[in-house]
Amino acid sequence: MELCSYPQRFNFCIFLLVLTIISTPVQSIRFDLDSGHTKCIAEDIQSNAMTVGKYHIVNPNEGQPLPDSHKVTVRVTSGYGNNYHYADHVNTGQFAFQTAEAGDYMACFFAADHKPAVTLTVDFDWKSGVAAKDWSNVAKKGSVELMELELKKMFDTVQSIHDEMFYLREREEEMQELNRSTNAKMGWLSLLSIVIALSVGGLQLWHLKTFFEKKKLI
Repeated sequence: MELCSYPQRFNFCIFLLVLTIISTPVQSIRFDLDSGHTKCIAEDIQSNAMTVGKYHIVNPNEGQPLPDSHKVTVRVTSGYGNNYHYADHVNTGQFAFQTAEAGDYMACFFAADHKPAVTLTVDFDWKSGVAAKDWSNVAKKGSVELMELELKKMFDTVQSIHDEMFYLREREEEMQELNRSTNAKMGWLSLLSIVIALSVGGLQLWHLKTFFEKKKLI
């Protein structure tokens, strides 16, 4: 890690980071889903970003038709509750859309209840930002050389990192503003609690003094 410890080598480290991101293959995920249950996967995506997803039920019996019980209902929503994709009782599907707002997007898979209970294996591939671009089509349409294509990938990756940094900075400012607001409210609440405590103590002293005066104890 000493290679990136000197300021003059910062640009070279950024180049290595971008090259690593490009060369790393994006793999799909697999998870098990029991009948009658729901499983959700969240992805934090910035606004105006392209996102694509593909999913299918893995056939437990290779070479044979997929059982009718192996169906799922899929819904993709934003953090504000907007629906971007819905498919009912399917064994495969895909979605693609451009995000309208930043935040957590949720892909939920629901398997209908079945007797006897079955366990489905779902293969899900979800890409966002520069990873969602179809570079094979870019190469075909542009008739570009391999090096130019790699440079285009690097440029889009750097642009994506740049946008992500600004997005994270905005989220950090929002959290700081929320912390300041919460601290201010807690300060006023603490002051109000002290005033109430002092008022109650004063009332108790006044009540005790009045009581002892009536009993002529003081």
